[in-house]
Amino acid sequence: MPFDVSPPADCRVCARLAGYRDANRVAFPDFRNAPVESFGDPSARLLIVGLAPGLRGANRTGRPFTGDYAGDLLYATLLEFDFAVGRYDRRPDDGLALVDCAIVNAVRCVPPENKPTPAEIASCRPYLSGAIKRLPRLAAIVALGRIAHDTILRALDARPSRFAFAHGARHMVAQSPRALFDSYHCSRYNTNTGRLTPAMFRAVFAAARAELDGAGA
Repeated sequence: MPFDVSPPADCRVCARLAGYRDANRVAFPDFRNAPVESFGDPSARLLIVGLAPGLRGANRTGRPFTGDYAGDLLYATLLEFDFAVGRYDRRPDDGLALVDCAIVNAVRCVPPENKPTPAEIASCRPYLSGAIKRLPRLAAIVALGRIAHDTILRALDARPSRFAFAHGARHMVAQSPRALFDSYHCSRYNTNTGRLTPAMFRAVFAAARAELDGAGA
C-alpha cells in the first residue's frame, strides 16, 4: 500500500505533463500512463528520491524504477545491502519487496525528454513532503541527482544553496534529524559515460546502511 497521498490518476495540475500523458495513452495504450505512487515499507528508515518516471519504465509499469536500466542497478544494489528481498524482474508483480526502505519520485508523472520544469517540480513537492511526513521512522534519505537533492531540501524547509550537491556527500539538515546522502542518478546515460559506476553507487548505499546500523532500530 502507498504510504503517502498521491496525485489523482488523471491529475491536470501541470498542463504540459497532462498533455504528454494523454498523447502517451494513445501511443502506448497498454502503459499505465498515470502518476506513479510510492513504493516500499511504511516503516522505512531509508527513503530514496528519484527524478521522475521513465517513459518505458515506471510510466509503463506503475512502480518506481521498474522496467528500465536505472531499476536494474538500483534494485540490485538494494538487494545487496538488504534493503530488498526477492527478485527484481522489471515487472511490478515480480514479488520484490523493500525492507526498511521506500522509493518516491520528485515528480510523479513522466516528463517529455525526462526533463520536468521548475514549476512542475514545485507542483509535485507536496507529495514528497507527504511521503516524508508519513514515514515516522525515517532516518536517512538518498537523493538521486541534483534535482532530487534540491527538492528534498525544500521539502524539509531548508535552503539548497547551503547544501552543495556532490556525489557521495552526506548532509545533516538542521530542520530535520535525517541524514541526506547524494548520488548521481543511476540512469543509463550516467553509467554509460562513466559519470557513475556501480562501485560509486554501492558506496552511497554502504554509507546509508552504516548510518542506519549506527542509529539502531
